[in-house]
Amino acid sequence: MSHLVKIPKMERSEYDQLLFENHVSRIAFTREDRPYIAPFIYVFDGKHLYFLPSRYGKKMELFKHNPHVAVEIEDVAHDMSRYRFITLSGKLEEVTKPEKARQVREMFANLIQSGRLSENALKALGIDSAESISRILDADRSLVWELRNLTDIVALKDTA
Repeated sequence: MSHLVKIPKMERSEYDQLLFENHVSRIAFTREDRPYIAPFIYVFDGKHLYFLPSRYGKKMELFKHNPHVAVEIEDVAHDMSRYRFITLSGKLEEVTKPEKARQVREMFANLIQSGRLSENALKALGIDSAESISRILDADRSLVWELRNLTDIVALKDTA
């Protein structure tokens, strides 16, 4: 009989580091019996994840129907010699306070201005790359979502 090897869990400090170091996630939405997964750029402020979705598309319909989601973030070597991933289950909520929404938009702009993300990321945020990074600050372009009310966190890593 072979022994089942379990993937080790990450400590809070380890998965916080993963969240700070990465900026691409996948969000799984549900509607009845059909899941839908979409990639999203995110920022992490040390407490919450924030997303900047455009105001159109299937994600908006799914968000309105059921804001409970699972968010997955990973850091994986191409050959799987190294891997870390986290799945957070919670609820997306729209940030409606203008000052908070602007702070989050500034965090996204800073990611690009600092060079942590390429200006090509503007397209993923619904902004033409010929436009100024400051267009991220325009509230008419996108919403601001915050992941709240976490019900489950699964954070695993390789054994190396």
